[in-house]
Amino acid sequence: MSRDATYMALALQVTCHAVNRCADRAAARSRMADSIARIQDQIIASKRFIGPDVRLVVLPEYFLTGFPMGEGPALWAEKVALAMDGPEYKALGQAARSADCFIAGNAYERDPHFPRLYFQTSFVVAPQGNVILRYRRLISMFAPSPYDVWDHYLSVYGKDAIFPVVETEIGRLAAIASEEILYPEIARAHALRGAEIFVHSSSEVASPLATPKNIAKQARAIENLAYVVSANSAGVADISIPMASTDASSKIVDYRGQVLAEAGYGESMAAFAPIDLGALHAWRRRPGMGNIPSRLPLALFAEAYAGHEAQVRNGLLDPDGAPHAPDPAFYRERQLQVIARLDQSGVI
Repeated sequence: MSRDATYMALALQVTCHAVNRCADRAAARSRMADSIARIQDQIIASKRFIGPDVRLVVLPEYFLTGFPMGEGPALWAEKVALAMDGPEYKALGQAARSADCFIAGNAYERDPHFPRLYFQTSFVVAPQGNVILRYRRLISMFAPSPYDVWDHYLSVYGKDAIFPVVETEIGRLAAIASEEILYPEIARAHALRGAEIFVHSSSEVASPLATPKNIAKQARAIENLAYVVSANSAGVADISIPMASTDASSKIVDYRGQVLAEAGYGESMAAFAPIDLGALHAWRRRPGMGNIPSRLPLALFAEAYAGHEAQVRNGLLDPDGAPHAPDPAFYRERQLQVIARLDQSGVI
């Protein structure tokens, strides 16, 4: 495939079958395996309907597990977090090979360098079956992030792992996790490393009205002259929250902020559209007011940000440098402390 090729991308809207009510780890893993098998069939069938030029499929956030509903971090990690070389990734690799496409998604993941934690990881699996991109979510309300163990994380992976961009035959891919679409800094940091297509796995409250995330998807595309391929869940089953609360609005947005395709409610392959790399490259090279990245005085903003650090680095590292897993109440208390500091400094 040429550098300026055109192909089809699909934001596949599938139901998340949560594992919260599974009795134990074995039952949870069995349900996850069933979900991968079902989704593989859906990808292959969708590609057969849309056409053989489907090369990128993005799956929703939580598509394997759902999210914790009061489970402590140790229990949740044991029950649902994937091993980096575990059977779930192998099964997703087989799905990518069978469908001959790149598959992007998001899952809870354990890392042997951080045995007491889990991370929420956005990933891309290549058609050859290997994971070619791992992005650990940096801004989360109730989960650890690399920033919480910053010094240790950098010593293991280096700074290139913080905002990873992978160059592929279908363009330069980068991942944005769920509500991180609301933070322009996340997308911008990836864009400055060359990202052309943002894969966005989400599980969000959709509405016929404008929602923050849907507005943000178009804004991030416009700001960075990039495609956004955003997959929402078709509801989360087997938890107490009404199933359809997170349903609809999977979409593909082009580099001018135009919504090319969008799914309604329920499981759907309706959100598919062409990715035209040649047109993207030509638009990025075109001078004018709309070429926002070329007009940014980045050093100006670096100075504006300096001195306003509110979130604490290394918040989950013990004095001896070892990471610890907090209970859910920790995150709320930490946010209240940050709000108080912002208030005291006159920011809010």
